[in-house]
Amino acid sequence: MAVKLRLMRMGKKKQPTYRVVAADSRSPRNGRFIEIVGTYQPRQEPSVVIIDDEKALKWLRNGAQPTDAVERLLKISGTWDVFKGGAPKAEPAAAAAES
Repeated sequence: MAVKLRLMRMGKKKQPTYRVVAADSRSPRNGRFIEIVGTYQPRQEPSVVIIDDEKALKWLRNGAQPTDAVERLLKISGTWDVFKGGAPKAEPAAAAAES
């Protein structure tokens, strides 16, 4: 079974919000999924990206392939850098304490 991290559209007509989900690549866009990994709200100003780092890293390390859009969201949240072996994601409070 090939697992993908992809967006699942939610919300009303013309007012989309998205869930970032781990799903079988053969299932439809808004069909069955395995686990919710995060949310994306593009209509907020600025847009809101909430990713559960532990869940996302677990799926990425087990071979799940993110779509292009989800990969961009993972880069925004900092999870992609952690996965690729870069510096661990710094907590805002820890970064302020170091200054």
